[in-house]
Amino acid sequence: MAESHGDAKGATAHTGAEGGHKAPFPPFEKDTFASQFVSLAIAFAALYLIVSRIALPRVGGLLDERQNVIEGDLAEAQKLKDASDAALKAYESELAAARSRAQAIGAETREKLNAASEAERKTLEERLSHKLAEAEKTIASTREAAMSNVRGIAADAAAAIVQQLTGMLPDGKSVESAVDASLKG
Repeated sequence: MAESHGDAKGATAHTGAEGGHKAPFPPFEKDTFASQFVSLAIAFAALYLIVSRIALPRVGGLLDERQNVIEGDLAEAQKLKDASDAALKAYESELAAARSRAQAIGAETREKLNAASEAERKTLEERLSHKLAEAEKTIASTREAAMSNVRGIAADAAAAIVQQLTGMLPDGKSVESAVDASLKG
């Protein structure tokens, strides 16, 4: 190796062309350009055939399959959305029907309660008027009894007063007529 360092020809063999110039990039050498170009064209054609016949159909098939799956999923989602919309509309219509039935039942119950209340009120008024009539009769009879007692008491008192004042006992008819006159007037 020490010899090759001192030899100028050995040093240029590895680093470049003779005369100190570097060798050109191998694909650009005139001598090998045609064979490298043919090799490149064959490799490109082989790669193109492999990609176009094997890889692209598989990728295209996968893309088509995936697109079909996506379209199927979208169609299924649309069906489910339509079904849920129909169920929602059915629910809302049932809810509206239930509300109207509840309002009708409430109105009917209110009318029944009002009618029952009115009938009870009339019954109570009749009972009250009957009891009131009975009470008035009782009051009238009690008053008449009291008035008859008052008349007797008044007659006895008037007779006693006249006897005290005059010293004579007045007759019963004149005392009763005087009491009757004073009670009416």
